[in-house]
Amino acid sequence: MRFIDETNIFIRSGKGGDGCVSFRREKFVPRGGPDGGDGGEGGSVYFEADEGINTLLNYRGKKHYYAENGEPGAGSQRNGKSGEDLILKVPVGTLIRHIETNEVLADLTEHGQKVLLLEGGRGGLGNVNFKSATNQVPQRATPGKEGIELEVELELKLIADIALIGMPNAGKSTLISVLSAAKPKIADYPFTTLEPNLGVVKMGEDQSFVIADIPGLIENASEGKGLGIKFLKHIERTKAFIHLVDVSWCLDEFEAFEQYVVIREELGKYNEDLLNKKELVCLTKIDAMTEEEIAKFVTFFEEQLDRKVLPISSVSGKSIDELKGLLSRLISGAQETKTENK
Repeated sequence: MRFIDETNIFIRSGKGGDGCVSFRREKFVPRGGPDGGDGGEGGSVYFEADEGINTLLNYRGKKHYYAENGEPGAGSQRNGKSGEDLILKVPVGTLIRHIETNEVLADLTEHGQKVLLLEGGRGGLGNVNFKSATNQVPQRATPGKEGIELEVELELKLIADIALIGMPNAGKSTLISVLSAAKPKIADYPFTTLEPNLGVVKMGEDQSFVIADIPGLIENASEGKGLGIKFLKHIERTKAFIHLVDVSWCLDEFEAFEQYVVIREELGKYNEDLLNKKELVCLTKIDAMTEEEIAKFVTFFEEQLDRKVLPISSVSGKSIDELKGLLSRLISGAQETKTENK
């Protein structure tokens, strides 16, 4: 399935049915008496978040979506049938924007969340509503109200607890395959990941969290270079980052740290708030390095960042269990911070 995270669609709520002008045709009833029924309500347009959907692909082909019109009223005070509502299901994490004003109309962040976007037109009144002492034979009924038309942009921002970030080939796809049951495409060349991957990491019986593998960033990604800018939006909702730095090819610790700095700069250029998220730095692909070499890189990073840095190997499994424990605490800390800020 192709991963589609942006598309535009045209939506319209249903028109209300027209009211009816009608008179009873009964014996001994002067002039028949008014009995025109009301028109039915037009169908409304709703959007609903569904965790079983992970792409906007279904909305890439079909562009126009209409709720059903209400039916007109009829004689014998019969009201018209209301039109069926239109419920459009989208992935959890979908933003709905007005195409012209860029106003956010809805932000669906929870499974089952449902919002009314366009209300259906009201049905018209039949002539029975206009009978009075001075108007025993009303010839008047009102038309149903027109539906509302709108073109909207759908934008998907993935909902994940942890985002894996780093340069291309930093080992993100391999790590997510080790931590979770996700099976991303893995190969030894840059930009293997052409779309985000999601995996669920289980921590015992009661705890789990969602981790997202974000395609590799490069320098000037925030200006549109490479793949990164297309997917940076998918890390905005995450609680924390795992920042992977591939040290296997670096001649020295300065070169490795420069990779880290480049990614942080790109995050800041895109959205400065990203720099305030909790972050765990991992040095990857350490299998061919000696313990002395690893220690030198770790010491340098920890001196620069003034916090713990974890060397890991997704191939051998070195420090993966420790990483899971740190991630669990990282998630708990992010949730506590979010609660304190409310």
